[in-house]
Amino acid sequence: MPILNHIALIGVGLIGGSFVLDLKRQGLVRTVTGIDTDRDNLERALERGVIDRASVAIDADSIGGADLVLIATPVASVPAVLTALRPVLPEHTWISDVGSTKISVIEAFRRCLPDRLHRCIAAHPIAGSDKSGADAAQYGLFQNRKLIITPHGGEDSDGISLIENLWRAVGAEIYMMDAQKHDAVFAAVSHMPHLAAFAYVHQLFDHPDGKAYLKFAATGFQDFTRTASSHPAVWADICLANRDNLLELIRGLGRQLDTLETILLNRDRPSLYCYFEEAKATRDSWSDEN
Repeated sequence: MPILNHIALIGVGLIGGSFVLDLKRQGLVRTVTGIDTDRDNLERALERGVIDRASVAIDADSIGGADLVLIATPVASVPAVLTALRPVLPEHTWISDVGSTKISVIEAFRRCLPDRLHRCIAAHPIAGSDKSGADAAQYGLFQNRKLIITPHGGEDSDGISLIENLWRAVGAEIYMMDAQKHDAVFAAVSHMPHLAAFAYVHQLFDHPDGKAYLKFAATGFQDFTRTASSHPAVWADICLANRDNLLELIRGLGRQLDTLETILLNRDRPSLYCYFEEAKATRDSWSDEN
């Protein structure tokens, strides 16, 4: 595949930083400009070799000559990013993103860059961590992970091929999915689990003896609540962008908890055993396949 001369990475953190680290190691990009509002984060990215140049502004200097602009900011900031990009985008530049919600991103592409829609490719790598910032960037993050492309119908095929090949080069498996289905799927398997972890940790925060309880928390609590350490700004944006799907899932979880409450009130051990057995079988089946 062709070597890119310049990638402009907007938002220098775990996902975008890990992506360009792998591309740089393979010699698939010559120069990466990191654009971020956090100067200290940019300094760390430069020190670690994640990026080659740094800027706190989206302007002709930072974007000029870019073959690809990769937007790796919280999803709520995508419209503002695209608006700032519009007057400085070179004609040949491709634009892509790594956002966890796709309907909102595609709507932003249509609204903010209507004449450049054919060069906008919406994508979502299924990898992550509760860590953030340039210090979290790592080699090999996407090896054997999924990368979802959600076409909006107006893309040039060359752009889709480029994004597929770049992500395949860093080890990802490529999938295509409708944006509405994508948002429903990831509300269920990613966004709602984060909400549940945040909610349970907050329950302990609200409890008068919560701090005392936490002194005795071990691996079970750690495993269940790991995602509650995720960045609040990132997850506030994701959850609001996927609000309707999440509201339905919250109501569904409420019904599950109501069922458990009834079983416990009735001291119904057979029903509790069956409930746990069904959940265990579902989780084990998923684990065996992955």
